[in-house]
Amino acid sequence: MNGRLPPVRRDPSPPDPSPPDPFLPDLSGTVVLVTGASGGIGSGIALRFAAAGAAVVVHHHSGAERAAAVAAEITAEGGQAATAQADVTDPAAAAALVDLAVDRFGRLDAVVAAAGVQPVAELAGMPVESWREVLDGNATGAFATVQAAAAVMRGRGGSITLVASVEGTRPALGHAHYAAAKAATIMLARAAALEYGRDGVRVNSVSPGLVARPGLREDWSDGVERWERAAPLNRLGEPQDVADACVFLASPMARWITGHDLVVDGGMAVVPAW
Repeated sequence: MNGRLPPVRRDPSPPDPSPPDPFLPDLSGTVVLVTGASGGIGSGIALRFAAAGAAVVVHHHSGAERAAAVAAEITAEGGQAATAQADVTDPAAAAALVDLAVDRFGRLDAVVAAAGVQPVAELAGMPVESWREVLDGNATGAFATVQAAAAVMRGRGGSITLVASVEGTRPALGHAHYAAAKAATIMLARAAALEYGRDGVRVNSVSPGLVARPGLREDWSDGVERWERAAPLNRLGEPQDVADACVFLASPMARWITGHDLVVDGGMAVVPAW
């Protein structure tokens, strides 16, 4: 790829904006780019930033229809949104995506890197191509997004949040490639926080536990039941649970927080393994 993106989808002028959700930090006047915003967690993040008053660039790789629906939902509520497609594993495309956000809204205050893939495969006999695909789809995409976002934020400040996973510290069967990628994502956030802090750029990660999605209970009923029994809060997460953590980290309330991995797992991390 040469890094050039198709024109940004410009939605119709929104109606008078609704006041930000009083239960969220007020992010009115700010601009956020959410990668992977056509996915379950990513779309939830985009919607919650809009509810907080931010203008949102809704990124997708191949989910144009869902991204358009998320943007339409935001504008229907009086918010500002635009959609954009890019392969964020390509550094040039990631840089073009960030530039597009600035061109569309005039600034960029926060980025949430939620793009990723999560296949299941045993480590024994795993082709190296499968390993590379998952490492690229998660860690390399986060790397390119951090580089691109920090380049425009240096000197004026901003927040970058990488969506990792509890599997970055506690792997699951069949997820060796995914767990390794998310461990790299967590450490990338810490390393980036160290390097970009003096430029006013904060970098954190959020590690969700098991988050509900359509069909999950049918596809993995025993796993869902085990999670609900074991988790201290006795339920799966919802996209909004992860999204609110991301909104917090991008807000002035988190102005002295960087290099942190915020675990959002209903308390599963404290459950004894014996």
